[in-house]
Amino acid sequence: MTRSHFGQAGICLAACIFIAQVTVVPVRASSQESVANVTVQGYVRDSNGKPVAKATVILQFMTATEAQSTPQITQTDSEGSYRFAALQAGTYTLHTEKNGYTELIVGPVNLAPKQTKTLDLTLVSSTASALKDVAPGTATGKLNAQVPGFFDEPRFTVAGVTEASNSGGHGSETVLRTSEALARATVSLSKDPAGDSGTPKSTPTESSLRGAVTRTPQDVEANRELGRFLVNHGRAAEAVPFLQHASELNPGDAETHHLLGDAYEKSANSLEAVREYQRAAELDPTEPNLFDWGTELLAHRALEPATEIFTNGNRLFPKSERMLIALGASWYALGSNDQAIQCLASASDLAPENPTPYLFLGKMQTAGTTPSEQLAKLLARFAQLQPDNALANYYYAVALWKQSPSVADDARVESLLAKAVHLDAKLGAAYLQLGILYAQRDDFSRAVPEYQKAIEVSVQPDQTLQEAHYRLAQAYERTGDKSKAQVELKLYGEVNMKLKEDTDHERHEIQEFVISLQTTNSTSQPHP
Repeated sequence: MTRSHFGQAGICLAACIFIAQVTVVPVRASSQESVANVTVQGYVRDSNGKPVAKATVILQFMTATEAQSTPQITQTDSEGSYRFAALQAGTYTLHTEKNGYTELIVGPVNLAPKQTKTLDLTLVSSTASALKDVAPGTATGKLNAQVPGFFDEPRFTVAGVTEASNSGGHGSETVLRTSEALARATVSLSKDPAGDSGTPKSTPTESSLRGAVTRTPQDVEANRELGRFLVNHGRAAEAVPFLQHASELNPGDAETHHLLGDAYEKSANSLEAVREYQRAAELDPTEPNLFDWGTELLAHRALEPATEIFTNGNRLFPKSERMLIALGASWYALGSNDQAIQCLASASDLAPENPTPYLFLGKMQTAGTTPSEQLAKLLARFAQLQPDNALANYYYAVALWKQSPSVADDARVESLLAKAVHLDAKLGAAYLQLGILYAQRDDFSRAVPEYQKAIEVSVQPDQTLQEAHYRLAQAYERTGDKSKAQVELKLYGEVNMKLKEDTDHERHEIQEFVISLQTTNSTSQPHP
């Protein structure tokens, strides 16, 4: 009987698409399968979201050392649309260029047989790029004036969006689901809820705010506050024109850019949202602005860029617990468990009474198969500081269980799990762990009721319910009740299918960012 939770093995799925100019060995299909069955398509727009017509788009097939075959070239139509069809499977780079705009290069783009890949791209005007070098004190030079030589200019550009995929990731499906859950939890840590950045001077009515805009349509504050009101009241799409106008009137107002980012995100325009958060952070690199920029990247699976922003944020604000927590979540999603644990340990050291870092560590531990002594010590501190917290007792019990098989430790594990379910009678994971503990002792008369309780308190399909059905089937099999075992295996299959469907749906709801790396000579380079 292994001590790893069921479901650790699975298909390795990628959590993000991170595209840089690099050549790798193409994924070739055999014989005729790879020919004439792959499509790349999308739209090219400018930074204002307007179509860029007659832009040149070049698609180049790559090998490990050089470009192969004659590149395919097309131009965008009046709607900014482009399309390449009848391609072979493999690895490509995509170049997009037009006079007056900075050339965009993205790749590698790995295309599988019969795949249709949608890549929507954004070209930045050459004039806008040149504004990066304006003198400090102007709108775009404000960042350098505030923190000269301390805030690193990002080495990446969000070049567009692509459809979400289930490919990619570090570790098993269980680890991927955990990293996605940690990313969602990180987003929820924002101290400035969507649409609530800054503090309005009063609580005016909508009519009074609209009246102010009507009387003084060129007033920045009037437009910004009406936009804030609409975002706060769930009408983000209505807020966008007012916030856009305010940002045009005063491009250097970081607060307006942040609010506009909130409005775009709540309007499902993630590409413009991340750009507004970036503008806000560059104009005014406060902790909230950097944090929201990073979480937007993390939420849309741009893991390396998110890690870069949180690293900068941690250096600028070393006392920010949530910046360390976010950095830990990013490292975990990238598969760097040791760095993740260290970041969360530092966060818990800053505020030992704050449960959040320990909860992140507990989730990471549950998905892992390798015991970590440092993680176990941190969870022991959690249980010591918060003895009446059910999750603190549960996570510490799991840490002990993974560390040592001794009888004394098993007794301690059982005591902690019993305390956890006493504190929270709905904590299905603790009942499941009790069942596993008893089953390891071959005490199935006690294991079965714990598995049944775990199933009873699970209100929705999740990994706890999935594993409880599977282990209950195993217990019935061991005790000779084969008919009940078959029933539980059938229920396990149904939960497994429902969980997969729900997870796939959630993943496909998230647009992934297309990332292009930046260097001093404005060309893309391989990501290290």
